[in-house]
Amino acid sequence: MVCRDCCCGTAKVTGVDHAAQTARLRGEAPVRVSACLDVCDQANVVVVQPSSAGRAAGARPVWLGLVNDADATEDIAAWVRAGGPGVAPCPEILDPYAFTPPRRSTGS
Repeated sequence: MVCRDCCCGTAKVTGVDHAAQTARLRGEAPVRVSACLDVCDQANVVVVQPSSAGRAAGARPVWLGLVNDADATEDIAAWVRAGGPGVAPCPEILDPYAFTPPRRSTGS
């Protein structure tokens, strides 16, 4: 999933070919384009969802932020090609991009 809304995927994040980034990731797996994920300080955000095999192994989605260069996009694509969360370990090179999203309020 790639965020493409108010900050991610817009001219606010300079020097990134957002369409090429999305297309490159689509070359490895289905990509869902999302509205704002409420983590604008991490723009551009990519959430790597586990495959069926990864979910069966207990994997959870991995949130990656500040994915603003072609090398990071290639590293994500290679990880997805290798199986992604729960199937292939997250490459150490992606560690600086990984973050835990804030919990959303459910209201009471």
